[in-house]
Amino acid sequence: MEHAVAQAQDEAQDESAYAGAHPRPPSGPPRDADAFGPRVDDGLHQVRDTLDRLVREHRAEVADRGEACAQLWDDLGAGLGGKLVRPRLVLAAYLGLGGGDAADAVAVAAATEVLHAAMLVHDDLLDHDEVRRGRPNVAGATRRRLTAAGWPVRVVDDQVTAAAVLAGDAGIAAAFGLVAAAPAAPAVRVRLVELLAASIRTTVAGELLDVRAELSAPYEVEALAVAELKTADYSGRMPLLAGGLLAGAGPDQLAALGEIGLRLGVAYQLVDDELGVFGDPAVTGKSVLSDLRDGKRTALLRTTWELADEAGRDVLRRHIGHRDLDELGAARVRAVMRATGAVESVRAVARAATRSAVELAGARLPATLADHLGTLVGDLTERGR
Repeated sequence: MEHAVAQAQDEAQDESAYAGAHPRPPSGPPRDADAFGPRVDDGLHQVRDTLDRLVREHRAEVADRGEACAQLWDDLGAGLGGKLVRPRLVLAAYLGLGGGDAADAVAVAAATEVLHAAMLVHDDLLDHDEVRRGRPNVAGATRRRLTAAGWPVRVVDDQVTAAAVLAGDAGIAAAFGLVAAAPAAPAVRVRLVELLAASIRTTVAGELLDVRAELSAPYEVEALAVAELKTADYSGRMPLLAGGLLAGAGPDQLAALGEIGLRLGVAYQLVDDELGVFGDPAVTGKSVLSDLRDGKRTALLRTTWELADEAGRDVLRRHIGHRDLDELGAARVRAVMRATGAVESVRAVARAATRSAVELAGARLPATLADHLGTLVGDLTERGR
C-alpha cells in the first residue's frame, strides 16, 4: 500500500461527471477555526446530493432491464446516508490540509460512503442480519417482497443471497466510478483508485479472518488485529489518506493520517462491538443478539473469556454461538461480561486508542484539523451510551 499514499506531483486537471469543475489549487491550512466546521458540513450536504443523484442515475440506467434491477438500487440506496463518518474524514483532511473548495473532494467523499454501504451489505449477509439501522437491508427487503409473493423458503433464501452479493458488488463498482470521475489530477486519481483497491483487499482479509475465527476458541483469536483489517483501514485510514492525497499532503502528513485513521478505526470497532451486545436497538438500529448468536470473536468476548472463572466460561459455552439464543441467555452472558470487568477493560483500550489518535493529530497536523478530528473522535466513541 505504500505507493497508494505517496505524494501526488502531477498538477494536471480533469473534468468530473459529478462535480463539473476543475480542482482549485490548495490554499494552505485553514486559518479560521470557526469556519472550518461549516465548510465540512457544506461538503457533507453536497455528498448527500451526490449520493441521491448516483442512485437515481444508476436506477434509471437499469430500470428497463427488469424490475429486480431497479429494486436492487432502491434497496442499496436506502442504506446510504447515516452519520457519513467516512465522507466527513475525507472532507476534513482535504480542507484541513489546504484544499481549496469542498466541492473538489465531494466525489471521493461520496465514494467512501458507497463503499461502506456495499461492505455492510456483504457483512450483513455473512452475519445473517436482515435489519440495518432499524429497517430491512437489501437481504431483508428482498425477503419481504418474495415471501409476500408466496415463494417457498428455499427459493427465497437463494434469491436473498444473490441480491445481497450483487448489490454489494454494484456498490463497490459505483465507488470506483465516483473516484474515476473525481475532479483531480490524473496521477492523483490513479493513486486514489490504488488506495481504494488496497483498502478493499485489506477489508476482505479482515472479513475472512472474522468468519474463520468462529472456528477457534475465543482466546485463540487476535480480535484487535482482525478489527484493524476489517474496519479500521477502510473506515479510518483510507478516508483520511484520500483527503490528504486530494489536498497534496506530503509524505509525513500522509503517514500521520494513516496512523491516526487506524487508531480511530480500532476504537470505533471496539465501541461497535460493545453496542452489538449492550446497545439499545432503538438507538443503534442493531440487534443485540446477532453477534452473540454468531459467536463473534470480538475483543469483548476474548477479554471476558480470559477474565472469567470456570463458572463464567460455562455460561459462555452454553450460550455463545447458538442460533436459538434468546434474551434470557443473552442477559446471562452480559452479566458475565460485566462481572469480570471485561466491558470496562475493553472500554479502556478504546479510550487509549482514541487518546493516542488525538495526541498524534495534535502533534503532526494543523491545529484546526486536529481539533476537528478530536471532536469527531469523541462523538464516535461515545455514541449510543
